[in-house]
Amino acid sequence: MKKGVVALCALLATSGVNSQSAAPGKWIQLFNGRDLEGWTPKFTGFPLGVNYLNTFRVEDGVFKVSYDNWSDFSNEFGHIFYHQPFSHFLLRVEYRFTGEQVRNGPGWALRNNGIMFHSQSPESMTLDQEFPASIEAQMLGGNGRDNRPTANVCSPGTHFVMNGELITEHCTDSVSETYHGDQWVVMELEIRGSEFIRHRVNGDDVFKYSQVQLDPSDPISQRLIQNGASVLVDSGYISVQAESHPLEIKKLELKPLDP
Repeated sequence: MKKGVVALCALLATSGVNSQSAAPGKWIQLFNGRDLEGWTPKFTGFPLGVNYLNTFRVEDGVFKVSYDNWSDFSNEFGHIFYHQPFSHFLLRVEYRFTGEQVRNGPGWALRNNGIMFHSQSPESMTLDQEFPASIEAQMLGGNGRDNRPTANVCSPGTHFVMNGELITEHCTDSVSETYHGDQWVVMELEIRGSEFIRHRVNGDDVFKYSQVQLDPSDPISQRLIQNGASVLVDSGYISVQAESHPLEIKKLELKPLDP
């Protein structure tokens, strides 16, 4: 992913204070099965709240990233944000890739999407910013030939620690299997602030890491740090990506955890 620039007055959830109002132990259905209530889209080049070409939608109880109204893709990367930030939680998403990538979508974005968390607020993104400063739990589908694990980690504007080592590569693969075709996959995230994060795929542990932190060499993070943001990121917003390939989600639920 490329990195955008955030305004100096960016509003970020970099603290766990007041970031969870739901009672620990109770599952929250993040999509109500009817509409996008509680969610706000942001597309590159468009103001906050514009659902460009009706890309994000709910149909027949299924949340969709749809490109049937698109004729061409020109880096209009999209994210749709849940209205409330979280710090300690379990998140479960059941998803599948369908159909064909929109014309001129990037090669790397074939059957590629993600759940962003510990993210800056959508209000803090600039008009032309492509990706929020966050951690991405990548949803990656097989192309029918190659090894393509899912639940990988990508880190726009951030780093993390794994096995005692600071990881500065933008994307790091998990140890999951490859899931070809249009099959449903369950990805689960266990997120405990910046202390511990675990990714599971269909019940198997595939990635463990900790200490999500702002990248001081990134222009987004530089401005955040200059404005008093903590380098260690322990909370933030959740969003679903739209990166040029159709996606369906039939379950997206979250259980707050007691810190």
